[in-house]
Amino acid sequence: MNARERVLASLDHRQPDRIAFDLGGHGSTTLHVSCVQQLREHYRLPDEPVTTLSVAFMIAIIPDDLAERMGVDTAAAFPRGGAFGIPREDYKLWTNPDGQQIRVPGAFNPTPDGEGGWFVHPQGDTSCPPSGHMPTRSPYFDNIEPKVEFDEDNPNPADNVEEYSVLGEQDLQFIARSVEAAYRTGRAVVLTAPGTVLGSADGITGTGLRHPKGIRRIEEWYMSPLIRPDYVREVFDRQTDIALINLRNINDACGGKIDVVHVCSNDFGHQTGQFVRTTTFRKIWTPYYRKMNDWIHANTKWKTLKHCCGAVVPLIPCFIEAGFDALNPVQISAAEMDPARLKREFGRDIVFWGGGVDAQKVLPFGSPDEVRRQVLENCEIFGRDGGFVFCPTHNVQRGVPIENIVAMIEAVHEFNGGRPGALPLDPAKGREAL
Repeated sequence: MNARERVLASLDHRQPDRIAFDLGGHGSTTLHVSCVQQLREHYRLPDEPVTTLSVAFMIAIIPDDLAERMGVDTAAAFPRGGAFGIPREDYKLWTNPDGQQIRVPGAFNPTPDGEGGWFVHPQGDTSCPPSGHMPTRSPYFDNIEPKVEFDEDNPNPADNVEEYSVLGEQDLQFIARSVEAAYRTGRAVVLTAPGTVLGSADGITGTGLRHPKGIRRIEEWYMSPLIRPDYVREVFDRQTDIALINLRNINDACGGKIDVVHVCSNDFGHQTGQFVRTTTFRKIWTPYYRKMNDWIHANTKWKTLKHCCGAVVPLIPCFIEAGFDALNPVQISAAEMDPARLKREFGRDIVFWGGGVDAQKVLPFGSPDEVRRQVLENCEIFGRDGGFVFCPTHNVQRGVPIENIVAMIEAVHEFNGGRPGALPLDPAKGREAL
């Protein structure tokens, strides 16, 4: 099998020749820019600035030479619009607080906060109040909630849909080029769809809008499905209609070269439980995600990916009912998220795209041998009968020891029987290694 066939077999719940491996396929399976630089040094690749996928999280686009060296099976495609409404174009060099020169979008124009940190502004417009803040010694930008009061007496759902629109020709061409570049790698193409995330905490603050209106406080938004359900439904109705137009136009432009669409990155779980009840999810979210997923499955060959951190065992049946094919990141460090249980109870109905190694404790704080052993164990559990794409339980963060990152990569290939491309999957070897 080649890389694309391997991922597609896994998504069809067929046993691939070896475990499919994702690192950098989308914005929740990649690495901090500092980790990518360290990997380039480790693999003795040419010294060149790392390109950001998101300036908010300072995560990287994985370059082809590194992806090939690591032996990953996925390639990322993404829309033009990025964090804080800043388009991914006209890249320039910027020196981050660690002293690392990285490539950032041309409209990324951070301003000092006067205390050693940085502000970022919507669409790079420094005449607007900042919408993100990188505190001193922090590697990331936090969203700033805008000081917007919701007019309870005159609610207008259009205010909360302002950031969504039908893609213009420039945006469609950008996606088509991104998809084409990913397709040429021969790996499975994972497109992060624009505007399909419904009501996420990351997006609700409207950080890309110069003058946001509507409900923009996170606490207020999370109460709204209970106290303003009709308002939320109207927002989701309008957003879904726009999303379906965009999905259709993307399919017309380059759909035959896309394998997986990352539809939703909204977190409904936390470390010990869920943010919403299953009844609320089914009433408020399921109809709209079902509509998107049904359209995709009826009109394309794409598989759909749902990202959701946290302890989400009660919600997994909801994700399945909503039509998602795969779940990421499979946070095995959260309550009740035992790999064996997940595979036993849900492995026939949804693909586990993640859960390969705990990125919260083991990967950053364990020893290389502890990382290796967890990778081998979880590949054994999740890899039976397909339905598994290996990746950590979230992005690899700044400060994770390079030895642990390499141990993770090497353990996947150890389970698979050797270095990438060397041997087909031999599960017995993975078991023996344990």
